[in-house]
Amino acid sequence: MTSPFDQSGLKNTLLANLPPDLFARLAPHLSGVSLEQEQVIERPNAAIAQVCFPGPGLISVIARTPGGARLETGLIGPEGMTGVPLLYGLDSTPHESFVQIPCRVLRIAATDFREAVESNHALHLYFLRYAHVFSIQVAQTALCNGRFTIEQRLARWLLMCHDRVDREDIALTHEFLSLMLGVRRAGVTTALRDLVTLGALVIHRGIIVIRDRRRLLEASAEAYGVPEAQYAALMPTRSAGFAA
Repeated sequence: MTSPFDQSGLKNTLLANLPPDLFARLAPHLSGVSLEQEQVIERPNAAIAQVCFPGPGLISVIARTPGGARLETGLIGPEGMTGVPLLYGLDSTPHESFVQIPCRVLRIAATDFREAVESNHALHLYFLRYAHVFSIQVAQTALCNGRFTIEQRLARWLLMCHDRVDREDIALTHEFLSLMLGVRRAGVTTALRDLVTLGALVIHRGIIVIRDRRRLLEASAEAYGVPEAQYAALMPTRSAGFAA
């Protein structure tokens, strides 16, 4: 069974940078599909059906309380994958994952992915490295939520979003940003206005345009950069990776 996908042309860098012999273990089982905004990929405590490797776009991982409170804990784009619990021998997660910015993904059934990583130690270790970097991103989010201002957190989040999409204009509402950051809409509005005044952003109706990434980096203070540096250090790459 052969794959119709040329590895060198893949938009997902996690797959594109796999050693060819390891990519060959997954390739016959991969299929491409486009995912729309708010499409759910993983539901809390339900069996994970597939692993998705996104191209440019954004998938959010959301933690929630039994009472329904929700907060974004992680972002996944073309650097990563969904279905991380499968790497630890688990088949579900208490979190939800859904599409925040539409993207095209390559997907593989959870059963095929589990069989591939269980039968190939090198493949398993490769994806565990990504899982480690993703855990650093989640930890950094917790640190930022407790120690940084709303403006700094928003600047970090927009930088992370910019890393994962292939454009400067991003369709995001104040309500959605409020959910992602776990703050009131008024706080988001004020922080956005401050970033516009700084010259980092331009805002149109429902559209945020990254005008000056350098100024956005300055506004983020030390909130941004630790997970990105770890990804660059730990994941082999033949492409640019995160933007500077």
